[in-house]
Amino acid sequence: MDTVYITGHRNPDTDSIVSAMAYAALKNALGDRRYQAARLGQISDETQVVLARFGAQPPPLLNNLRTQVQDLDYDTPPILSPAATVSRAWQVMQDEGFKVLPVAGEDGSVQGMISAGDIASNDVASVRDPYMKGLPVYNLLSVLEGRILNKSGEMRDMISGEVTIALPTGREHLIFSDKDSIVVCGDQPDMIRRAMELNVNCVIVCQAEVAQDLLDMKTESCLISTPFDAYRAVRLICNALPISGICNKEGLVCFHLEDYIDDVRNTVLESRFRAYPILDENERVVGTLSRFHLLRPRRKQVILVDHNEFAQSVAGLEQAEILEIVDHHRLADIETKNPIFMRNEPVGSTATIIAGMYQEKGLMPSETMAGLMAAAIVSDTVMFKSPTCTQRDIDVANRMARIANVSLEELGQDIFAAACGDDKTVETMLKTDYKEFHIAGHDLAISQITCMDSDRLLKRKDEFLAAMAEIRRGKQMDTVLLMITDVLLDGTQLLFLGDENNIVQAFNIRNPEDNCAFLPGIMSRKKQVVPTLSALWG
Repeated sequence: MDTVYITGHRNPDTDSIVSAMAYAALKNALGDRRYQAARLGQISDETQVVLARFGAQPPPLLNNLRTQVQDLDYDTPPILSPAATVSRAWQVMQDEGFKVLPVAGEDGSVQGMISAGDIASNDVASVRDPYMKGLPVYNLLSVLEGRILNKSGEMRDMISGEVTIALPTGREHLIFSDKDSIVVCGDQPDMIRRAMELNVNCVIVCQAEVAQDLLDMKTESCLISTPFDAYRAVRLICNALPISGICNKEGLVCFHLEDYIDDVRNTVLESRFRAYPILDENERVVGTLSRFHLLRPRRKQVILVDHNEFAQSVAGLEQAEILEIVDHHRLADIETKNPIFMRNEPVGSTATIIAGMYQEKGLMPSETMAGLMAAAIVSDTVMFKSPTCTQRDIDVANRMARIANVSLEELGQDIFAAACGDDKTVETMLKTDYKEFHIAGHDLAISQITCMDSDRLLKRKDEFLAAMAEIRRGKQMDTVLLMITDVLLDGTQLLFLGDENNIVQAFNIRNPEDNCAFLPGIMSRKKQVVPTLSALWG
C-alpha cells in the first residue's frame, strides 16, 4: 500500500505536530495502517518539551512531495547475469513480454542493457561473420541441449572458431583447413575423423551416433552431440554467446529511485533509449523505466492538518494528491482536482477537532496521545485566553487531561516557559512560529512568541528588529511583524517593520515607540491580527 502522509504547516507549532500524529494514529487504529505523520520543519523547543513530557518521538521530516521515480509504476523485469546466453535473454523476453532487460553483476550493479534489437543485430552479424570468439562450453551445451563425447572435450572451458557446416561435397579437405574452426556435421564418420585429425576446436555432430573408434581418437578437438539438425545448430551457436558481448554498455543513462520525474523527463527527452535502468541507494538495479511511465505518474498522497494554504504547506504539493484537509483556519488558496473530505471548524485548535473524531469513531486515545492533544489545545488557545478559544476547546482539553492524568495549568507553565529561554538566538525564536501571508498584493510575515514574561524578551528588542529587517530584505516582504504574546498580561507586545503608518492606524496605536507597541487583549494572529490587516489592505 502507498503511504499517505499527514502533515501540518511549515515552521510547525505544537498543534500542527500533535494533530498530524494524532490523526495518523486514529487512521491506523481503524485498520488501514498506511498513514504516516510527518513534519515540514524543525521541532520547536516548546513542542520538544511537550513530546518529552509524554515520552513521544517527533514525526520524521518531509522535505517535499514532488513525484519521484519510486512513485512510478516502473517495470521490474528479470535481471540477467552478464554470463547468461543470448538464447536465455531471448527466451525471457518472449516469456515475460519485455523488449529490454537489464544486465547486472553478482552485486546487483548495472553492467548493461540488452534489447531485442541487440539480439537481432547479433544474429545478422553472425551470418556475415561466422567467427565465434570466447564461447563458454557450458553455454554451448545448454543451447544445443548437447553432451560432450570425448575426454579432451571434458578439458575444454572455452571454444572459439569460424562456424562451418561440413557437407559431403567431395571437397571436404577445402572446407576446414584451419584448426581454428567449429565444424558442424551429420552422420559423416569420415568428415568427423578428418576434423579431429586436424584438431579443430570443436566438432558438433547433429542427430547421429558416433562410432567408438572416433570417441577413442587422440585429439585436441571437443566432440559434442546435439539432437538438432545442422541448420538449427548453427543458428543456436551464435545464441550461446554471453550477453556481455552484445549488450549495450556505452553511454548508459541510469536513474535512481529518489530522482524527481521533472529531472528524469528532461533527461529522457534528450536521449533515445527504449528503457533505462533504475538503481536503489546501493546502486543495485531494481527495475527499468520507459517513456510511457512518465505519461501518468502515480502521485504521492497527503492529508493536510492545521492549514490549507500553499505558502504554508509542503514543497511540491502541486504534484501530490490531497485526500483530506482538517483545519481551523480561514479557507485559503488550495485547490484539488477531485472532491475531498474537508473538515474546517471555528475552534481554537486542530487537536480539538481530531479529539472529537476519536469520539465519533468510538476510539479512546491512549494516555500519551490524550496528553499530547491536551497540550496542543493549551498551546494554541494560549491557556484558553485566545479569542479563538471556544467552550468546546476547554471541554475537550479537560477530558484529554483526565485521560492522561495531567494538570492543564502545569502543562501551560511548561509550554510557555520553553519558548523564550535566554540561551536562544532571536533568529531561532522568530522562526519558531513564523508564517507568511499574501493579502491583496501585500507580502506579509508574522511571527509569534507566546511567553509569561514579555519584559525579558523586550530587552532584546533591537536584536529582534535587526533580525526582522534581515527577513524583510532577504524575502522581499512588505511588512514583518513580531507578536510577543504575554499570557499573564492578556496582551501582545507588537514589533513591526514596513508600512508603519498603516500598522499604527490599523491597531489604533496612540504612542508608537521605536516600532513597538503593547496591544491589550490581542492574543491571536489568526483571529485578530490577520483579519485586521486583511481589512486594511483589502
